[in-house]
Amino acid sequence: MIVAAALPLVAEHGAAVTTSQIARAAGIGEATIFRAFQDKDALLDACVAEAVGVDHVLRELASVPLDEPLTVRLTEAAEALCAHLERMGTVIGSLYASGHRRDRPHPPAARADGEPPEDGRTRSFRVLQDAVVALIEPDRERLRLAPERVAAAFLGLLFSRLPARGGAGGAPLAPEELISVLLHGTLADPGSA
Repeated sequence: MIVAAALPLVAEHGAAVTTSQIARAAGIGEATIFRAFQDKDALLDACVAEAVGVDHVLRELASVPLDEPLTVRLTEAAEALCAHLERMGTVIGSLYASGHRRDRPHPPAARADGEPPEDGRTRSFRVLQDAVVALIEPDRERLRLAPERVAAAFLGLLFSRLPARGGAGGAPLAPEELISVLLHGTLADPGSA
């Protein structure tokens, strides 16, 4: 409840947000914040963890009906993922711009089997990709590539579209355009290439 109330304020004010503002937004006393969090930095860290966490978007992806056409399923997935990336970028960007720079934790030690450790970003990408694969799987027989490859291409297109804002390419691809490129390419007549 506290983090949920704090997120929009952190997105707007960054680290300059006060615990008094957060308490008012949450409908609680300011002292309650400090019973739940050691200090304001701990609360800001919890906001970052919530913003980068994928649980919310995974629930949205899991709620997409599998009996919808593939284009609809992927468009809904793109919209959910774009909203997640936007929220994450806004919260982290606002905190960074306002001077909240926390030391990054040290990378985890190597696993016992000698494999490199899986960091949070890699784990998040993997579970998101698995969720997208589940959305694509009902159409496996119709695809030229395995659902895992289509999901990787989908996420690659989706993630690469965000930095284009204001760049030479103009506005980023809308979710419908992205899905069209993914499923049908960019040629008007693919047979003429």
